[in-house]
Amino acid sequence: MVGAVDKHLALIGFMGAGKSTFGRELARLTNRPFVDTDEEIEKRFGPIGDLFESGEPEFRRIEEQVVAGALAGPAAVIALGGGAVLSETTRERLSHRAFVVWVEVAVETAWARVGGSGRPLAHDREQFGRLYDERLAVYDEVADGGGEDIESILLSALGIAFSKQVLPYDHAALVVDERVLDLHELDLLSSVTTHPIPSGEDAKTQAVVQRLWDDLRIGRDGWIIGFGGGSTTDVAGFTAATYLRGVRWVAVPTTLVGMVDAAIGGKTGINTGEGKNLVGAFHFPQQVFLDPSFLETLPAEERRAGMAEIVKTGLLAGRELWSLPEEEMIRACAAFKAAVVLSDPYEREGRRAILNLGHTFAHALEAASGYALRHGDAVALGLLAALRLSGRATDVVQEVLAPEPVRVDRDRAWQALLRDKKGKLRLVLLGDEGGYATEVPEVDVRRALDELIAD
Repeated sequence: MVGAVDKHLALIGFMGAGKSTFGRELARLTNRPFVDTDEEIEKRFGPIGDLFESGEPEFRRIEEQVVAGALAGPAAVIALGGGAVLSETTRERLSHRAFVVWVEVAVETAWARVGGSGRPLAHDREQFGRLYDERLAVYDEVADGGGEDIESILLSALGIAFSKQVLPYDHAALVVDERVLDLHELDLLSSVTTHPIPSGEDAKTQAVVQRLWDDLRIGRDGWIIGFGGGSTTDVAGFTAATYLRGVRWVAVPTTLVGMVDAAIGGKTGINTGEGKNLVGAFHFPQQVFLDPSFLETLPAEERRAGMAEIVKTGLLAGRELWSLPEEEMIRACAAFKAAVVLSDPYEREGRRAILNLGHTFAHALEAASGYALRHGDAVALGLLAALRLSGRATDVVQEVLAPEPVRVDRDRAWQALLRDKKGKLRLVLLGDEGGYATEVPEVDVRRALDELIAD
């Protein structure tokens, strides 16, 4: 299991760190239940101050019981009291059932927030500081990740890190875009074998995967590192999902599309003659390393293609993410996708489908072009169609992305769209509260597709 995908997202940290505030917002963003263990204790046993008067050991016994109950329930966001992890039993339960994020806070900030507030352990500043120092080592031992705001917690919960240094994986194979191999290098152990693959959609074929299967020499304890754009990480992840019935993998995206979308979320796959990503698997990377410096060599047309995913994310989030500075923009988009993925990791509940805004049309146009059309350029056109069907203005797409109708065979595009939907014409549109899926009459879908195709 990766991060909080199939586990609770548990927030630990000192009093005043903001665990309850962050927890409620994280629960809303990930569509998970929220449990504040301190609130549960007060609801069921009375004020915490009164319980402390009866003795801290009795309070800790009750706290341990409440945390156990929360961990026994469905995947949730759980905010734990500052001293909950002092219990060895609780630490053991957390290690099996939760991805634990340490919400860090400076002691002066914590004291400013809770000093003299009536909390049993926040009456004396000197004692407060000693308690803070004593607990830091425990938090560090228990935590799987850390964060100080909503975005950093979401990124941590899905194993996404802004880092120029990939961890020193042993028994690993590097699956790398052949162009990227000429432009960039990773500081890896000498034992890592290198496996170049074609750039772009040319990599997403059964022949390329077959070659990788034949060439790999790693065991079940080995790693695959995908280094390149979205197509490269798709292939690396799919190979990892299928080789030896599944090995661990790491994504190191080098394109804007990869950093904000393709490398995040565990969807891996290859194309067939019948359509895009028709063969694939959910196989989450253990880590995704984001380094915006890789974008310095990115051609302008590839950057424009990446901006299509950023505009899509901004439309869904209701924020002008495309206007932010580059790293802040990438961070916000990656965090938004992480939240949606954590709400519906395997696209079973429906919410994750909102990430397909514009993509039904995009995939159809890509297939009809023989995958000569860049994914981002196709998404830009697909967003036009989705917004038109939603009754929404298309100004942002036209101003930021400036898509032009593409010359492809209309009937081929239509047949590809029908195959992509694999059944009813249920599309993702944009409403006041973000994306939503709904059935759209065939005549409207066909008309919207035709408007994207040049005569």
